[in-house]
Amino acid sequence: MSEFLLFSTYSVCSVAAGIAGNLFAFVLFVSPIPTFRRIIRSQSTEQFSGLPYVYALLNCLICLWYGTPIVSPGIILVATVNSVGAIFQFMYITIFIRNAEKAKRVKMLGLLLAVFALFGIIVFASMKLFDHPSRKLFVGYLSVASLISMFASPLVVINLVIKTKSVEFMPFYLSLSTFLMSISFFAYGMFKEDPFIYVPNGVGTILGIVQLLLYFYYSSVSGEDSREPLLVSFA
Repeated sequence: MSEFLLFSTYSVCSVAAGIAGNLFAFVLFVSPIPTFRRIIRSQSTEQFSGLPYVYALLNCLICLWYGTPIVSPGIILVATVNSVGAIFQFMYITIFIRNAEKAKRVKMLGLLLAVFALFGIIVFASMKLFDHPSRKLFVGYLSVASLISMFASPLVVINLVIKTKSVEFMPFYLSLSTFLMSISFFAYGMFKEDPFIYVPNGVGTILGIVQLLLYFYYSSVSGEDSREPLLVSFA
């Protein structure tokens, strides 16, 4: 009986961590909405780059594939968060393409097709060339590489904060959401005993802590608030 209760508590905590990660990730997914409202109003992409959204789409697709039962049974909450993320990124890219000038539009369309082609190759190769255990390893390593590079992208902003001694371009709520999402999925990965989940999110947790510490330090020194981020993307 005690073993059953322990297993039940363990399962509840695992699901709770995964759901929390989904909710905090949603905050990050919707964070570029003000940017795209501006693009729609002005009918121009102005100085904004669509590359972060293209990369974010590829990252979400790879992690979505890793979270499917055919690759990794029992981690469906990884699939759900990345399916939502993929939808948001595709919407942002579509808006960007519709409002971009011709040269940018052609480039973005090419990159979008390349993302779907690469994802198709990954799916085909993982299904045809690997058995189930090897398939999980193959897709898992790809997802780890993609996630760690995604979590490393704020290093640009961190470097800027240190150089300028200003948090002007590091919004607090984005840094907090990144930290909370990372630590939630780190816990989820630990509960599931899946290093392909807890390792990259452990890296994300550390970087999130660094961002928060820098924010509190430099905001107290300068007495300023953050504004719109330089990198307005989940990626």
